[in-house]
Amino acid sequence: MARTRRSVTIIDVAKAAGVGVSTVSRVINNKGYVSEETHQRVSEVIDDLGYAQNLAARSMRSQQTNLIGLIMPDVTDPFCIELMRGVSRAIIELDYDLIIYTNGDIRRNDSNTRMQQYVSILNSSVADGVIIVIPLADDFPPVSPVVSIDLNINHPSGPAVIATNYQGVREAIDHLFELGHRRIGYIGGRMELMSGVQRQKAFEDAFKEAGLPLDDRLMLPGEFTFSAGYQRGLELLSLDEPPTAIFASNDQAAKGVYQAASELGFRIPDDLSVVGFDNIPEAAYMGLTTVDQHVEQMGYMGTKMLYRLIQEDDPEEDIYQIETTLVVRGSCQPFDH
Repeated sequence: MARTRRSVTIIDVAKAAGVGVSTVSRVINNKGYVSEETHQRVSEVIDDLGYAQNLAARSMRSQQTNLIGLIMPDVTDPFCIELMRGVSRAIIELDYDLIIYTNGDIRRNDSNTRMQQYVSILNSSVADGVIIVIPLADDFPPVSPVVSIDLNINHPSGPAVIATNYQGVREAIDHLFELGHRRIGYIGGRMELMSGVQRQKAFEDAFKEAGLPLDDRLMLPGEFTFSAGYQRGLELLSLDEPPTAIFASNDQAAKGVYQAASELGFRIPDDLSVVGFDNIPEAAYMGLTTVDQHVEQMGYMGTKMLYRLIQEDDPEEDIYQIETTLVVRGSCQPFDH
């Protein structure tokens, strides 16, 4: 027969420590006078019994749980890992706790529905506010403050942090132009996200303003994933006249291009120049020229923005833009016509 585990209560802690419930409450909330000896004894009992303060009860008393929710598609993705570093740095400064929800894969068909469900759960007296990374859903319950990292193009305007995607791609393509490349492949991102839309528009505008024709065969959709970069890289490099350079809309896709190039016998940068976007840590090891959107800073600023909303202060800006930087490494070289 299965046994039901009973939660440890504040009364259990008080009895075990030989003090009143009010004394335990003062220790937990660090408010009011408690002698050092009693504080130590109560703290030891809390550790021994594994007591955890009920978040819902704490919320009813103070109207806050001091907990921030973070919803992201994949905690193993390098972009998400870097972003979590920034969130972690901010919550330490703010003395908040963090709870993370993920469905493990951005490509799942139910990602939008699950993201909405996660926001509803966290908004139900669990978290004071929520940060959503890559908001694939286009509507969320407006109970608690929500800040997005990137924007869904169908989502009503709201607090968000986003990089200067357009500017970053223009600098990257101008760099390839300066190296003499004209036949440049493009592997896009998710077009329901503002970042995907802005990066593709920047690529198209760069060619138009340079007076160069756009070859539709060289512009392929993607998903900001390694597998998409790999598959699209194979397609581009298998053309009768393959591109001399490829711009991948993020570094994960660029890694996929590296794999495709290796399998087809293309050497980087001798036979093919490659540029990515994000500047994840692996980009340096790969020698990848990429656009740094300062991902850790995006997480940090998003958390700071959410904190101001929780405190009912208007953020300085509804949309906070992080300036991008082109990082030139060894994955590109001049093209000799």
